[in-house]
Amino acid sequence: MKKIIPAVTLGLAGIVTTAVLATPVNAATKADDTAAPVQVDNKTPKVHNVVLVHGAFADGSGWQGVFDRLTAKGYHVSVVQEPETSLADDVAATRRVIAQQDGPTVLVGHSYGGAVITQAGNDPKVQSLVYVAALAPDAGEPLGELLQKIPTPTNDIQPAGDGYLMLNPEKFHADFAADLPARQADFMAQSQVEISESILGDTVTTPAWKTKPSYGIVPGADMVASPDLERWMYQRAHSKITEVPGSSHVVYISHADKVASVIEDAAAGR
Repeated sequence: MKKIIPAVTLGLAGIVTTAVLATPVNAATKADDTAAPVQVDNKTPKVHNVVLVHGAFADGSGWQGVFDRLTAKGYHVSVVQEPETSLADDVAATRRVIAQQDGPTVLVGHSYGGAVITQAGNDPKVQSLVYVAALAPDAGEPLGELLQKIPTPTNDIQPAGDGYLMLNPEKFHADFAADLPARQADFMAQSQVEISESILGDTVTTPAWKTKPSYGIVPGADMVASPDLERWMYQRAHSKITEVPGSSHVVYISHADKVASVIEDAAAGR
């Protein structure tokens, strides 16, 4: 069988090498665990466009909780359904959605979607970036190499055929979505979007986080991406960091209220 170099936040659990982390991030903000109901607000936000980009092994439907909370407060929210065939294809799909926005936009990426927004975020309409348990690569940094920098506890990626990868459905709940109900996680496992193995060698050319403000969300119990890797990337990008203790990799589903709140901060420039 062809040896796969697995990785983490593509949704890919990684083989890892020892890495020395930078000093701890001081900008971290603790998020509490109290979920708030959606409140309808008729005021139009200053930056009212939000574009959401999903990660590997998932599709855009997982953003519904975030979508509902933001639209209830007057935001115009669009969800990208990128094909996960290559980074270039996924960036192109994201740019098409950005082009449909009528003004300044907050661009949000989960997991591998972070790599997508790092490149697509150079669009002049994009005002700020939000990384949700996401990759934030530097220029010329292959995604597979980035994902090996800091250890992750799981390694359950397997070939899906024709050069694509998938997450073992039997391990999906524990690895990817431990804080979701089992039936919901099982449905996600059986409907997961396979990702091209070639993406592990793809690179961005111009990281948008070098010129635009960014925000990073770290789920404390992420078993797919190392929270330490996420913190390290966000510190490198000078992102404002929010910690969500106890959350799995799908923090945007299990803690949609907290993710929506960070997006609101990005829209307001807070």
